[in-house]
Amino acid sequence: MEKKFLLFLRNKEKTMDNNPEYDKIHLAIMAIDKAARKMNVPKTELYDRLNKQNLVHDRLIGMYDVLHTQSLDFVADDIIETLNNYESECSL
Repeated sequence: MEKKFLLFLRNKEKTMDNNPEYDKIHLAIMAIDKAARKMNVPKTELYDRLNKQNLVHDRLIGMYDVLHTQSLDFVADDIIETLNNYESECSL
C-alpha cells in the first residue's frame, strides 16, 4: 500500500506540480462546488450561470493570483455575490 502511495505521489509531481493551469482549474472547481453547496443548487446549474456571465474564466481563473490566497469559503462567498450582482444588472 505504501509503495502504491509513493508511486502516486511521484506521478503527481510529474504531471500536476509545476502546472499553473491545473492549479487554476482546481481552484475554480473547488469554488464552484463550495458555492453550489452554499446556494443549495446543482453544481452544473451554478457552472452554467457563472459561465453565462463569463465569471469562470474572468473571475475564478483570471483572478487566481489573488483568490488562491483566500479561504475557500471566502472565494465561494465572493463568487456568489459577484454572480448575484451580474445577474441583477442583466435583469434591469
